[in-house]
Amino acid sequence: MDGILPLWKEAGMTSHDCVFKLRKILHTKKVGHGGTLDPDVSGVLPICIGKGTKVIEYMVDSGKTYEGEITLGFSTTTEDASGEMVEQVTLATPYSKDEIDAAMQTMQGEITQIPPMFSAVKVNGKRLYEYARNGEAVERPVRKAMIYSFERTSEPEFDKAKGTQSWRFKVVCGKGTYVRTLSVDTGLVLGVPAHMSDLTRTASGGLTAEQCLTLAQVAEIMEQDRIAETLLPIETAIEHFPRINISTELYQKVKNGVRLTPTELSLKEMPKDLVALFYQDQVVSLYMAHPTKQNVLKPSKVLRNN
Repeated sequence: MDGILPLWKEAGMTSHDCVFKLRKILHTKKVGHGGTLDPDVSGVLPICIGKGTKVIEYMVDSGKTYEGEITLGFSTTTEDASGEMVEQVTLATPYSKDEIDAAMQTMQGEITQIPPMFSAVKVNGKRLYEYARNGEAVERPVRKAMIYSFERTSEPEFDKAKGTQSWRFKVVCGKGTYVRTLSVDTGLVLGVPAHMSDLTRTASGGLTAEQCLTLAQVAEIMEQDRIAETLLPIETAIEHFPRINISTELYQKVKNGVRLTPTELSLKEMPKDLVALFYQDQVVSLYMAHPTKQNVLKPSKVLRNN
């Protein structure tokens, strides 16, 4: 059983919980996920099975789309709605749409973030959430994130009684982005504490919500012996790499990881990124420019060799 399963992770489960359950449902140990989702967040979780586990890293590295809600007026320990209140400011008047949009605009492009204390980032071999649970202070690393778009998708709602203001948003971002922190930092630009009050991942690794199945649906399909119909080919994960079709003669070299020249692959110049080599409509290997040898390509990862 090889392929990629678009799973809809329901809130209340960790990504590892999903993998654990799927190993039992699918009767195979070779199951992995292509991008962690926080337990409280529902959404698209790419699942790689069998040979599909070889392409997990390319799904993790791809862009993601989230839809959620930002609430101004108080911040929390976890930067989302599940945490305890840290700081509170009662809003006397609401911010205008122009002010909110301008603040969100400053978050676009390449930005820097400080990961939340309740996150899986490691510092000195220990995850930040472990420090947080023990009440220990630790310096958090500054990380870069790419925000391709960050837009308000609803009218801002002002709760005069609570002194808070909320609105829905959609963000398209690169790997390693903390949307919770994005929400908090938007509040900082406006000058008030904020947190992410809701979040759903609607796209990840080239997969969309419309393609996804729940764990219950996967179990039902497995019982009906129709799982092969639902698995996407492993080629789905590397669609964004240039494709090169190779001959039978070249296939014998490629499947064994032989180094090649651009001429052998009919390339006019050395590629700047990975190239996917296909034989009989199946990806065999990913090749890259050799880091030290000129005019030579080396295998980055052999995906099929039989």
